[in-house]
Amino acid sequence: MEVLDLDDLQHISIHLEDGVAVVQMGRDDSALNVLNSGLLFELGLACDAIEANADVHALVLCGSPKAFSAGADIADLANTRDVYSGREFSLAGQDVLNSVAALPFPTIAALDGLALGGGLELALVADLRIAGPNAKLGLPEVKLGLIPGFGGTQRLPRIIGQSRALDLILTGRTVNADEALQLGLVNRVADDPRAAAIDLAQQTAPNAPIALGLAKEAINRGIASTLSHGLEIEADLFGMAAATQDADEGAKAFLEKRNADFRGH
Repeated sequence: MEVLDLDDLQHISIHLEDGVAVVQMGRDDSALNVLNSGLLFELGLACDAIEANADVHALVLCGSPKAFSAGADIADLANTRDVYSGREFSLAGQDVLNSVAALPFPTIAALDGLALGGGLELALVADLRIAGPNAKLGLPEVKLGLIPGFGGTQRLPRIIGQSRALDLILTGRTVNADEALQLGLVNRVADDPRAAAIDLAQQTAPNAPIALGLAKEAINRGIASTLSHGLEIEADLFGMAAATQDADEGAKAFLEKRNADFRGH
């Protein structure tokens, strides 16, 4: 298992497993992986390094068995007692999470234990989410006199619908893995979510990397648009995919009844 070359990371570790970058938050099984400034900074560094590595075709983000992430650091929140500092805190967290969302290949969050507040917001930026049987998910910010600030009010309704999102955000309640699956908050439940996430990520490996990125872009841009505009976006990106060498290879492989050898060109 190859270690990605990033020196002096204190809050996360990164390994490559057959082209899947596994980013693990926390250095021991007891970690709650609160999203303090140090962890957020390292996540941003990791995204830059992973995106620049041509050997990476997917990302899996995981935490400890105790917590994927228990949320934002309350000590940091204590310093956001005016409009300006609160807004800057929110924008700084959104910026890092946006960098995860913008990665041009499949991303999967493996959720063990707690995924609360900013931790759930981090999971929401992944393309797919797999929960362990002990997972507890929620956005409890209203219980602290706050609202989700790292994208939760925007991403959660887009994933599970407005009414269900309002239920979770206005009550601040947590849900278990089975209810999260029923709500569409997670895609699957697995006894070992990390292993299941890596397996799912590796299932995407045979597919054309440019097509994967364009498919993500079409969905993410289109979902915020009208249907007619979304169809225009799809047609534009389909045209870009059709012009790639990978598309030529895919057609030839299909006609020759062989597996395609995609090169990302």
